[in-house]
Amino acid sequence: MAITFSDLHTESGLKSLDEFLSGKSYISGDGLTRDDIKVYAAVLEKPGDSFPNASQWYDAVSAQLAASFPGEAVGVRVSGKASSVEAAPAEEAKGAPAEDDDDIDLFGDETEEEKKAAEEREAAKKASSKKKESGKSSVLMDVKPWDDETDMKKLEEAVRSVEMPGLLWGASKLVPVGYGIKKLHIMLTIVDDLVSVDDLIEERLTVEPCNEFIQSCDIVAFNKI
Repeated sequence: MAITFSDLHTESGLKSLDEFLSGKSYISGDGLTRDDIKVYAAVLEKPGDSFPNASQWYDAVSAQLAASFPGEAVGVRVSGKASSVEAAPAEEAKGAPAEDDDDIDLFGDETEEEKKAAEEREAAKKASSKKKESGKSSVLMDVKPWDDETDMKKLEEAVRSVEMPGLLWGASKLVPVGYGIKKLHIMLTIVDDLVSVDDLIEERLTVEPCNEFIQSCDIVAFNKI
């Protein structure tokens, strides 16, 4: 649960911080974290002796920050609720957004990894919502045997043994061609993005083991559903 400190430039705000730090060395754990830096930035100056816990915490954070930034400071003055900053030689940054530190929501800042993960989830959600359902087609196919001695039952079994994602075999019947030869008339439904009828014929139906019974395949009708 997020912890909120308000008006850390006032006596009441410092009192709440002092009470929170009772028995604690840092805001969120046993060491300095981003939470300490955020609260530290909102405290305009070192708390007085009437806030011993906050004062001790402020000194600890100051010491660690000083060690991390050994460069020579020129001195700044911070005043007012709006946290305006005066620096000796530096010009005021232009276009920098002002931050309101009156209310500090700890754990509110995301890490770079969390931000990236959130962006990826949002992008995936948008892509999913925009993606249209893949279309389907109904196909009528003629499957021809080698001759009149071909076992048409086994030919049909060979056809139906071909399984692919997005492929569904339907009704079928034997149609006489002539000279005692019959061909298999069979329906199939395909998901357009998953199944290519040309690949189905060339790579599955007219190669081993199906070509033991199948001589060729022709597309009789092709209709979008």
